[in-house]
Amino acid sequence: MSEVEPLTAVTLTGDSHGKYRRKALPRDTLQHLGTRPNGFDPLKLLEAQEFARVQSLVPLRAQRMAESEFAFLRGAAAIMAYDLAMAPSTGIDAQLCGDAHISNFGIFNSPERRLVFDVNDFDETLPGPFEWDVKRMVASGVVALSHLNFSDKQIEKSMVNAVRSYRLGMQELARKGTLEGWYAHFDIEGSLQVLRETFRDEKRLPIDDIISRARKSDSKKAFKKLTEVVDGSFRFRSDPPLLVPVAELLDSMGVPEALPLVLAQALANYGKSLPDDRAHLLNNFQMVDIARKVVGVGSVGTRCFVMLLMGRDIDDPLILQVKEAMPSVLEAHLGPSHYETASQRVVEGQRLMQTTPDIFLGHIRANFSDTEYHDFYFRQFHDGKASVNLEMIDDIKRASTYMNICAWTLARAHARSGDRAAIASYLGNNDSFDRAIATWAMAYREQNSADYASYQAAIASGRITVAPAPEG
Repeated sequence: MSEVEPLTAVTLTGDSHGKYRRKALPRDTLQHLGTRPNGFDPLKLLEAQEFARVQSLVPLRAQRMAESEFAFLRGAAAIMAYDLAMAPSTGIDAQLCGDAHISNFGIFNSPERRLVFDVNDFDETLPGPFEWDVKRMVASGVVALSHLNFSDKQIEKSMVNAVRSYRLGMQELARKGTLEGWYAHFDIEGSLQVLRETFRDEKRLPIDDIISRARKSDSKKAFKKLTEVVDGSFRFRSDPPLLVPVAELLDSMGVPEALPLVLAQALANYGKSLPDDRAHLLNNFQMVDIARKVVGVGSVGTRCFVMLLMGRDIDDPLILQVKEAMPSVLEAHLGPSHYETASQRVVEGQRLMQTTPDIFLGHIRANFSDTEYHDFYFRQFHDGKASVNLEMIDDIKRASTYMNICAWTLARAHARSGDRAAIASYLGNNDSFDRAIATWAMAYREQNSADYASYQAAIASGRITVAPAPEG
């Protein structure tokens, strides 16, 4: 019999590791913001992201970020990543979403055509301390609810309850068997009555509205909205700068003439990253047109396209989103991804965290020339997607319920990749972690507000150029 390796901090796992880390870093320590060095300019982190982006779209990104403190928080993931790295860390890792603000949760169709609720954006995904995602989620909730006339007392109580949902969810998942925990998910249709009772008021049924939007959100709806007939063929509409057919890009915007061919080759080659059955399914469609499509807030300026494909006939469209992947904002603090390309990092992170990833989720590195390449990932543009409009949640109980759902969902995503027993053990059975994260998030609201004020001042001084606000 070989000798048993001595038990150390390195070899501790599960419950023992969680208790060890809790002793090394008491949970109440997590309430403290990191201290920024003297002279630190958070806006430089945002400006550094702009160099690799489409320069004509950078002012549009600024315009979207300037709309509100919540919009700024959404686009300022690089700033929060810096602040998270400056704060005490548990050292218990899971696959992070990296951008787990509350608008990055939503409803979409599973491959089995059931509506599920899950995390929905993984551009920044990377393994790291599990609490970084929790902090970003809760901070985003504080910032969002602060503009809805709720009191600080109401908001903080709601955030404590949300973190409690994360903690109890992780403990529940830690008790489950490995496969049972892997398949756990929030089933929208199975929970419909509970959601109706939670969101109901005399004037409307918001949850039914959300589900109705999700059920109607598919390639056929996107096809009707985004395309038109030109010379007898379907083509993407022109709505610059948000939607620009590739022919217009070639004519007036100085993009490489090889762009259509490169993207067509990328479509053909990305199928190699799909399972054989899904690659076979993809081959039943033919590409018809390509357009650049601006999406999101933080993503504006990255090279994002939509592809129109047709199956059997004109009533059988498929629209794929082709989105550029760049290094995660977390890599500056946690080290580079071990995946060869940024797009593979995104895809593999999504597959690990989501219970039911898009069947067309795949990745490719596209070579534009001998010296220029870009990483892209593919997914369906609309597949039952819908999210909560926070401005409709005018009751703190509804807001708290929504936050609780997000928190449980995040716990489930972390449990798939991290040591769920270690995380559950660190979280413990009292509310120390809950209150510490809520306190951190309330303090971070003030930090975000100060950064937003600096952003507005930079716009006023001309340091940051903002696109004109859209008419109407």
